[in-house]
Amino acid sequence: MKGTEFISISDLCANYHLEISFFNQLHEVGLIEIITYKKTPCISIETINNVEKMIRMHHDLNVNIQGIDVAFNLLQKVEKLQNELNSLKNKLRLYEDDF
Repeated sequence: MKGTEFISISDLCANYHLEISFFNQLHEVGLIEIITYKKTPCISIETINNVEKMIRMHHDLNVNIQGIDVAFNLLQKVEKLQNELNSLKNKLRLYEDDF
């Protein structure tokens, strides 16, 4: 993971007023990967957008960890279907251009 930057879980807890257990639960259900970097539990900075969405769901909508897991799984499926739809549209355009 060379070149990857990390943000510590303790910094996230301080900034978002959360307990470490929130991030541990996200890790347990597979929503985030906690990495130990210089003996400090961290997450990759690349995942911060998704983590912030999870935090907003938890804070603003009072969604529990299981609900966040369901929502993110559905969002991933929607994204996959949108990519597939775009691919099929591009293939269809190739055939439409021939006529």
